Order: sequence, then structure tokens, then C-alpha cells
Amino acid sequence: MGVTLVVGFGCSLIGWICVYAFICYVNAPRGYEWNCRLVTFLHGVVIVLLTAYIAFIDGPWPLTHTGTENTPMQVLALLVSLGYFVFDMCWCLYFRTEGPVMLGHHVLTILGMLLTLRLGESGTEACAVIFGSEITNPLLQARWFLKRMARYDSLAGDAVDLLFILLFGLVRIGVGAAMLVAVVTCPRARWFIKASGVAIYTLSCIFMVDITRFAIRKSCGKYRRWQERRPLDMNGKPHQH
Repeated sequence: MGVTLVVGFGCSLIGWICVYAFICYVNAPRGYEWNCRLVTFLHGVVIVLLTAYIAFIDGPWPLTHTGTENTPMQVLALLVSLGYFVFDMCWCLYFRTEGPVMLGHHVLTILGMLLTLRLGESGTEACAVIFGSEITNPLLQARWFLKRMARYDSLAGDAVDLLFILLFGLVRIGVGAAMLVAVVTCPRARWFIKASGVAIYTLSCIFMVDITRFAIRKSCGKYRRWQERRPLDMNGKPHQH
């Protein structure tokens, strides 16, 4: 990467470290993981808004302009996100909070952004992938916060889970498949960019399998609890309607 990109990455990394340190300072009673997840939530909101602006307003359109030269806004989004992911990767390794699948996702994301910045091209699809990957992240963090506050078993918890599953399936799997086809069939995109896209989409499919299993378990559990709460008649059998 050029000097400007290295300086930009350094500023982004230091910026996210400072945000984390500030949150830890003002919110010390909550603990390190709570405060790190606040940083993750903030990054998710900021980068989704930024990449949505790039895709829908600033342009170009990701499905038709894959492999094109990076725009200044795309470079900005990539640097902001790269600094965060390096910070979060280091945090996860230090506190040993994530398994190999999530760490692998972080490594692939970091390498993909580094390649895109180094080449000076394919920022369009890289920002689209970041948008699709991060759009569900704030919901994931909200779910974790609800659990820690003992409010997960509520309408809010159900709403967060339902929205997360719908967005993941629609955006990361559905739209992600269209984006993958656009990248793989694009003659301008380099082979390693195509390989990165295949790897990231494969990880998304692995996550989708786990999410589907979770949704089935939760639905079956709720159905069983509903059955147990049904009123019983004199013989101890559920009323027939």
C-alpha cells in the first residue's frame, strides 16, 4: 500500500482503539466484552450507512461495475472497516472469545480489504460485501445485550432474532449469491478476488446452516412451552376447540 493508505489505516486503527478506550473509561462497570461489543455495534451502524451511501448514491452500482477502479469514498470505507477488523481480531485473540470459524471470517475479510486497497480496484464489490456482512451485526450485538440484561425471552428478543434471520437470508445469502455471480463472471476481476468472494460466501452458508438450526430449535421450544401452558380439562387433557 502507498504511504497515504498506510497513514489512513493507522489513523483508523488508532481511532477504533481510542473509541474502545473511551467507552471502557466511561462504562467501566460493564466489563471489557460489553464495551467491545458496543464498539462492534457502532462500527456496524457506521459502515452500513457509509457503504449504503456508496452503493445507492455515490456509485457505481456493484452488480454491474465489479473490478473497476476504487473511488475515494470506497477507499475511505475500506480503511475505516480495516482498522476496526484488525482491532477486533487482536481483541478476540487476546481474550480468546471466538472460535476458528469467526476468526477465519476476520482473516478473510482483512485480506480481502488489503488486496483491494493494494490493487486500487474492486472496491465496488468489496464495499458491497462489507454492507451485506455488517447489516446483521447490530442485531447480533443487540441480541447479546438483551441476554446480558435478562430481557432476551421477550417480544424484543423474538423481534431481533426474526429480523436477523430474515436479513441474513435475504441479504447475505440471496443478494450475496447475485453479487458472487457478478464477481465470478466479471472478466475484469482478478482470480484471487473471485476466490475471496467464494470463500466468504461459503462461510456465510456455514453460518446460515447454524442459524437455521437455531431457528428450528427456538421454534420447537416455543411450541412446546405453548403446549404446556394450554389450559387442562378435568381429565388433565388439553381442551378441544
